[in-house]
Amino acid sequence: MIQNPIVKPLPGAVLVMLALFGTGIPAQARQVRQTAPNVFFDCERWVVDLTFVRSEITFINYMRDRENADIHLMITRRRTGGGGREYTLSFIGLKANRGKDATLKYFSRPTDSEDLVRRGLVNKIKQGLIPYVSDTPLAEFISISYRGKGGGRPRSPEDSWNYWVFSVGLSGNLNLEELYKRYRYSLSLSANRTTEAWKFRFWANGNFDERRYTIEDDGIVEEIISRSDRKMIYSQLIRSLTDHWSAGLSTTIYSASYDNADLFTTIGPAIEYNIFPYDQSTRRELRVQYRLGLAYRDYDERTIFEKTRESLLQQTLQAVLEIKEPWGSMGFQLEGANYMHDFSKNNFKVEGGVSLRVFKGLSFHIESEYSRVRDQLSLPAAGASKDEVLLQLKRLATSYDFRLEMGFSYRFGSIYNNVVNPRFGNR
Repeated sequence: MIQNPIVKPLPGAVLVMLALFGTGIPAQARQVRQTAPNVFFDCERWVVDLTFVRSEITFINYMRDRENADIHLMITRRRTGGGGREYTLSFIGLKANRGKDATLKYFSRPTDSEDLVRRGLVNKIKQGLIPYVSDTPLAEFISISYRGKGGGRPRSPEDSWNYWVFSVGLSGNLNLEELYKRYRYSLSLSANRTTEAWKFRFWANGNFDERRYTIEDDGIVEEIISRSDRKMIYSQLIRSLTDHWSAGLSTTIYSASYDNADLFTTIGPAIEYNIFPYDQSTRRELRVQYRLGLAYRDYDERTIFEKTRESLLQQTLQAVLEIKEPWGSMGFQLEGANYMHDFSKNNFKVEGGVSLRVFKGLSFHIESEYSRVRDQLSLPAAGASKDEVLLQLKRLATSYDFRLEMGFSYRFGSIYNNVVNPRFGNR
């Protein structure tokens, strides 16, 4: 799908390829290369393999800072219903190209190899660069070709799975020392179906952890064994109502020794409103969501409120803001929850992060999260032993949880970043 006022899709099943006579620039074109567009890539390294991109696209100059660029290319991605990825390529014209913007999309399948995905992305980037390169002397060395069968729209293939995607996982970990042994394994299962109108998600996971310590004290050898487990089943059904409204129903089944949870079950509806249309979510979104949940709890141990089991009604209000722009990115989340039988049993959480380009070469980032905790209903009355505290086998009482991270970075030197040298790795 191409949303682009500049690049018009060719008819039929078309593949646009931009070539510059191999990976190198002809000798007679070296002087022309000085007029090549300067491009600033704005993306995380796990989203795009920039080393590969630089080796494949040699007809542009790669800029270290946005201030020196003629084109700001922002690449974001999100997961599709089939388990693949949707990459959104936003070409933002700068300087002489101001106002010459375009947006392209590339879709990968869950079965695509890493190499196939990065080559598909390179091809899509080349397509988006055509309007900018065609206005330069480099156009003499560029050819455009297509391959396809006949005209008209390509027919959508029949989906024998009817949009269903399944996943099964098993992993384990073994760590052995002379006086210490640890065994861990995890099982997971998921089933998802996503269409424009409906989204269904099912996820089940089990984690099991056993640690054995051999301790010798005054000639007496003792083996200490600690075990913990966590099992969870989650399902959610979401209905798209309009470009801004959605409604859903979710169910959770949870068990964990760490949380004194023999069996926790929760079911309830939710409603969500997005200030921006959902199709803009790769660049910006402001979602407000309200959830209501009916919970039944069966505890491993008697709680500090003298409960071994109870039924609860909980409500949650959440607001999420996420923005990604040329100046940087930001994300904030506010969430408040309380139990209806006692409003003093509540939890309030605020978290956020900002990454800013302050000025040429200087960037600043800050991330923080704070929770005011007043809803620890499952704490065991017997508390936690010293060993359980040190081994983090039980949740401890607290009135807050806080995390903060911040930092500056400053880059200076050559404004160009065209050279690819893979020796000793790329990191």
